[in-house]
Amino acid sequence: MSAEEHWEQIAEIEVDPQRAAVYEEGWQSWSPTRAYRFGPIPARPRHAKEIAMHFRADRLAPVSAYQGEGLLAVDPGADGPVQVFGLQDASVGVASIRAEANGDKLVISSDGPVRQVSSRGGLGAALGAWADEHAAAAGVGPLRPAPTIWCSWYQYFTQVTEVDIIENLEEMRRLELPVDVVQIDDGYQAEIGDWLDLSGRFESLPGLTARILDQGRRAGLWVAPFLVGSRSRLAAEHPDWLVSGADAGNNWGQDLCVLDVTHPNAAAYLTEVFTSFLDMGFDFFKLDFTYAGALRGRRHEDLPSITAYRRGIELIREAVGDSYLLGCGAPIFPSVGLFDGMRVGCDISATYEPHGEDLSVPSQVDATKNVEARAWQHGRFWVNDPDCLVARPDGVAKRPEWAALIERYGGLRGSSDRLAALDEWGLEVTRRLLSEVPPPTPFD
Repeated sequence: MSAEEHWEQIAEIEVDPQRAAVYEEGWQSWSPTRAYRFGPIPARPRHAKEIAMHFRADRLAPVSAYQGEGLLAVDPGADGPVQVFGLQDASVGVASIRAEANGDKLVISSDGPVRQVSSRGGLGAALGAWADEHAAAAGVGPLRPAPTIWCSWYQYFTQVTEVDIIENLEEMRRLELPVDVVQIDDGYQAEIGDWLDLSGRFESLPGLTARILDQGRRAGLWVAPFLVGSRSRLAAEHPDWLVSGADAGNNWGQDLCVLDVTHPNAAAYLTEVFTSFLDMGFDFFKLDFTYAGALRGRRHEDLPSITAYRRGIELIREAVGDSYLLGCGAPIFPSVGLFDGMRVGCDISATYEPHGEDLSVPSQVDATKNVEARAWQHGRFWVNDPDCLVARPDGVAKRPEWAALIERYGGLRGSSDRLAALDEWGLEVTRRLLSEVPPPTPFD
């Protein structure tokens, strides 16, 4: 039986066609999320790769209706209150919620349990009020202030070397920059999934963390814990540790598989990886591409995919204790209560406009729209991460605008430039934004 046969109408709302708006919550960090004016339906993905890596692949939104994953809100644009339709318990399932136009009305339906809440004060206030209740029900505890970070990604990408890290470590000392965490991003590992095997560009992670700690800073690391590259040693030696039938997309020039955390040996491996990193001195982890852990497929243990995803994050948390966990590429509602910080938009890019036809590929314009739309999540679910500040002269097309967005909506503040390449403006902005981090409370 198809998912379409389970949809149930739950409401009908009369709207002002000239003023109404519909808020769609995307499935994960990189999925388009924003409020749309009543009328044309937002663009939908066209390419299989983007569907697997940026959208809810098993429940795509139609081209004829608005659709939110776990959350959809309608501002009727007249005198009526905002209507918020939200999931009840993400640990057991995330309902998709649709709004289909029927003349001057929106017909709301869902494929799972949803609670409707009416709220005055505008869309942002309504989403914030709903989030307060949802966070309390999900058991979100007191939020920790985010550390400031320096991240290697947007300067060096996958070609980062140990020498690059050391150079910038010395530069931040010379410049007396208030960087708490030096985060080594993608490129230190031999392959995706072979996290404890180093690429030829790194000699010793324990030696590198020792240098970072000696400066009075903390060591951070990027890991994509649920991805396994088809070229990896892990995939070759332990195919039984992979989720059968799960397609995580294609990146790094290879097809991507999913680690099955319900397999006892795969779970033990995941624990070993993070326990080893903790022993090396890392206490900040950016967990990326985590959407993979919630993909459907045949697992060793017959569990719903969201349950398996949450188990995987909980295994990591158990291994790293009170280390800071930053989610990225993560399914939003299944992650509430599990992370300290969360990326709330797609990657920033040197280009202002997307470099492809689909939404959610790296770009400044799409990152900006998502960060603004999800501002209400900050201080309620986690600390919002808009992505890194890139302030060097050739970093992004509109660097003053990007810096201003981070200053307004950046709960987690991070620099991702070769520090020696900053000009006077870039250095001043970097220093100021790293020195003025907002508290983990909702934005004004």
